[in-house]
Amino acid sequence: MDLKYLPPDPLPEKGRGNEHQISLGGEPLPVSGRGWGGYLNNHITVKLNQNIMINKNELSALKKEAENHLVNELLPFWTTRMIDETDGGYITHFDKDGKDTGEDEKSLIAQTRCLYTISSAHRAGFGEGKYAGLAKHGADFLIDKMWDKEYGGFFWMMDRKGDVQIDQKIIYGHSFAIYSLSEYTLATGDPRGLEYAEKVFDLIQKYCVDSMYGGYWEMFHRDWTLCGSGSQGGDRKTLDVHMHLMEAFTTLYECSGKEVHRRKLLEDIDLLVNRIIHPVYKTGIPQFFKDWTVAPQIKFDIIWGWDRFSEEGQKGNATDNTCYGHNAEFAWLMIHALQILKIDPKIYSDLFRIIFDHTVKNGIDYEFGGVFVEGPHSGGVYDLEKEFWQQAEVLIGLLDGVIMFGDEKYWDAYKNVHRFVFDKVINKGVGEWYPLLSRRGEPIWTHMGHSWKINYHTVRSMIQSIQRLNIIDLI
Repeated sequence: MDLKYLPPDPLPEKGRGNEHQISLGGEPLPVSGRGWGGYLNNHITVKLNQNIMINKNELSALKKEAENHLVNELLPFWTTRMIDETDGGYITHFDKDGKDTGEDEKSLIAQTRCLYTISSAHRAGFGEGKYAGLAKHGADFLIDKMWDKEYGGFFWMMDRKGDVQIDQKIIYGHSFAIYSLSEYTLATGDPRGLEYAEKVFDLIQKYCVDSMYGGYWEMFHRDWTLCGSGSQGGDRKTLDVHMHLMEAFTTLYECSGKEVHRRKLLEDIDLLVNRIIHPVYKTGIPQFFKDWTVAPQIKFDIIWGWDRFSEEGQKGNATDNTCYGHNAEFAWLMIHALQILKIDPKIYSDLFRIIFDHTVKNGIDYEFGGVFVEGPHSGGVYDLEKEFWQQAEVLIGLLDGVIMFGDEKYWDAYKNVHRFVFDKVINKGVGEWYPLLSRRGEPIWTHMGHSWKINYHTVRSMIQSIQRLNIIDLI
């Protein structure tokens, strides 16, 4: 396939503004104002299927509900309590009432995700300019305290003061370093973000590439020697890391415009499409051995989430298990990557249709609302509970399905998940989302913030959903 090279727009000195052109069937429409910034590199062409019936009043109500939640609840939850004025960086551990729980840790995941969140909100036009300073506060801590000046890269875990607790180099965390630091430069124009994003990119290419079978190794000691096998993770490759590297390389390329960043993004997309998703069902396969044979999904010693495993540290359906949130997230992240690459996403329309159809058929709970956790590749459900982040990612993916295909079943599924989120998942009066709920929507875990449960999914979901609802509203 011949993919024509078109570099992204140059980055203005003070970061991108929030004026864009959206083409509807070839006719450019100028759009500006809060909520548009950073959505697209240039413009896209979208044409909604004329058979889909969307009630304009209903669309407006859904968008206003999302905007109100984002502006008056979700962003204020974080901006009023996340800044550590004493030791720098962000405070990320909060109980169900939004009170600081006092855990003495600052993880690479939480710090980078907070930096991404506040930078992306600033780039999208929220915060009246005040978020730039909050973003700089986080970038300062990340660069000054978490960067390993001897071996390069970022430490995995610090205490609140910025002393190292876990010195390993974990590529999952470094993908978010690239992502957040690139977004920070795009949002503010501070060149340090791109400088350190490129340093991380170069380290990954130097130490992590598997030059025999392709892809990236993921778990390393401080000096970039590969960790051992099994639960140490040194013999595994995962959907999680390679998907988030696509996300990271996309924003890095958007920021830098460098050919090497474009090329590595295309390589990662090729791996995801041809190695990592199921050849028939196009669902994500969680873990692989070095030669891309499917590996049982096990729990690693270094974790970045709370997946439920057996006492033996293995999933009950270890080789036939796919996550509905990841599948939808992969689809919309790839659509966005192709837009930044200036490749028409419709080239892969058959792939996206299969993914969205599988999600709508198997992942949506049409009785109680929301998105199930996971199930077999061929369809069905293993885990009936509802995780916050899967709701967040499926909201975005379903709206991309509406825009790309104009299919009413995606719109109906979006409304289902939206209603479940706003009725059940949001902690009313506090503003953030419960991390885990029963099938009926009763909270199981109630903390609002932790090293692994942070604002990245929730805020991003609202920003990205509002932008897509604006597109649909224009159409």
